[in-house]
Parts: sequence; C-alpha cells; structure tokens
Amino acid sequence: MTNFIFVLLPAVLAGIVQGVTGFGSAIVLMVFLPTILPIPQSAGVASLIMSVSNIMLAWRYRHSIKFKRIIWPFVVYASVAFMALQLVNSINVHLLKSMLGGLLVALSLYFLFVKSEGRKHYPIYIAIIFMIVSGFFNGLFGIGGPLTALYFLSLADTKEEYLASIQAFFLIDQLYITSIRFYNGILGLNDVPLILLGIVGGVIGTMIANRITVHMNISMIQKCVFVLIGISGVFYLVQ
Repeated sequence: MTNFIFVLLPAVLAGIVQGVTGFGSAIVLMVFLPTILPIPQSAGVASLIMSVSNIMLAWRYRHSIKFKRIIWPFVVYASVAFMALQLVNSINVHLLKSMLGGLLVALSLYFLFVKSEGRKHYPIYIAIIFMIVSGFFNGLFGIGGPLTALYFLSLADTKEEYLASIQAFFLIDQLYITSIRFYNGILGLNDVPLILLGIVGGVIGTMIANRITVHMNISMIQKCVFVLIGISGVFYLVQ
C-alpha cells in the first residue's frame, strides 16, 4: 500500500506533468519519494521512473530534434551534476531537506508567477548559469528541469521543437547520471522493483497527458500541481 501511495500514484501525476510541459516529473516525484527513500536514492529512482515516458515523448517529436542545441549545454550541465554527486554523502541530511524544501517553494512560485515570461532569448552567460544551477540540483535531487526548460523554450519556434530538444536532452542525461549513481552505489538492484512500478505509473500518466493536451485546458491542473509542490516544500523546510 505504501508503494502504491508514494510511488505509483505520484508517477501517474508525474507522467501527466511531463507529458504536458515537457518536464517536471522529478519535481512531483521528489515530493513523495523522500518519504520512503533517502534523498540521493530518491533522485536516482525518480530519474529512471520517467525513462520510458521520455523515450515515448522523444520518439513522438523525433523529427524536430536539433542536436546542436543540446551538446554544449549538456557538457556544462553534466560536469556540474558530476561534481554535485560527489557531495551527496558529505552534506548533512537536514541541510539536504532544507535545500529541497527551498527549491520546491521557489519552483512553485516560479511556475505560478513567472512562467509566462519564459519566451525570450537569453545571452550566453545566462544560459550557462541556467545549466550550472540545473546540473547542481540534478546531481543532488534529480531536479534539473525548470531552468533547462526555460533555455530550450527560449530557442524553440514551435511546441514540437521545444519538446523534442528537452526530451532528447533528458534521455542523454538519464543514461549519464544513472550510470554514475550505480557506480557510486547510490542506486542498486534493490531499487529495480520500485522503478518498474513507477515506470508503469509514468507511462499511464503520459498517455493521459496526450489526451489532455488535445481535449482539455491544462492551466488549472498545472497550477494545482505547483501549489501542492509549494506546500510540500514548506513541509520540508519546517521538518
């Protein structure tokens, strides 16, 4: 029952968010997974839960992928994520929870009040800062999507172009960062059952998202999700 509440149902919600916005699945999952797993392990599980959904979305928009936009940002992002991974076992757990709480609150406020300003081009130094911050929090919590999405959104002329670029980016990242997590012992074979259960939920959520984007206005759903994330962030800050 615990796995159903903290893994399967959040994975369905994560799949919906990912399918609609192109990212955000790890944010949703990291609200719930740290309840049953250590934060570093939660980050690894959250990343792999959405792997099949990422493949589904990348394949759907494959004709719009522009790899030249992905290479240099990924080099910066991956380098910082690798360094952050080395800090996972040396940072106090309570500090990690506070950082996660602060990040979730900031993300909630960002999506509720700032997101509408995302369609503009950024100078190269801003893009580099985006990748550094995203890589750092990806290494610690598996949450590297928001600023990465803002970067790709600023370059895209169509929704398909944006979704194609960011899903391809996340697929490369999953392969890279997951290999490091397994090598460092953060993830192991014992995590596979939870990951498989989450994948089922993620796929279901992605299929639901495909229907929502065609037939429904999803702005209210997004606002509800990010309000919940903000409340969860406050919970981690005061815990």
